[in-house]
Amino acid sequence: MNNYIQEYKPFLLFLAKFFISYLLLTVMYQVYLKSYNGNSVDGITSNVSLLSEKLLQAIDENAKMVKDTRGEYFLVIFNNNYVGRIIEGCNAISVIILFVSFIVSFSTTFKTTFLFALGGSVLVYLLNVLRIVFIIIILDKYPGNEHIIHGVVFPLIIYGIVFMLWLLWINKFYKYASKKA
Repeated sequence: MNNYIQEYKPFLLFLAKFFISYLLLTVMYQVYLKSYNGNSVDGITSNVSLLSEKLLQAIDENAKMVKDTRGEYFLVIFNNNYVGRIIEGCNAISVIILFVSFIVSFSTTFKTTFLFALGGSVLVYLLNVLRIVFIIIILDKYPGNEHIIHGVVFPLIIYGIVFMLWLLWINKFYKYASKKA
């Protein structure tokens, strides 16, 4: 049994770090969301909406995000049309939690791990704002293609970028992989 644990130690350590960090970050995020009573938009989603609105106003000065009457999400108005809504799931925090958990599970020094996780999270956050802006612009022109645009194309792009960041992390910063190579 001891040989088994020694042989698979890197994999078991990866699993433990991943699940612990994922669980910890998810619980922290849920606590954060509960502080908003469930009937108001959380601060992160509000910020994503505000940043998206500012970028959209460069194209259409009348573009705006309007909080719905219950305060649970933002309605997106672009070219004087209702295009969609921004909800809590649009803020990319779940993607960032997954990204950070993976980085932590292949951690190196605290400083390197922290800086890469922080930089990657900021990049994913900003790319998510751009994703929202592009989805709104495209849906304004092609409203019948919502499923393919919102459900397939842009998730492929955002998860593809996260995957590339993971590969960069493993190939450039994770020491165990470079020792074995």
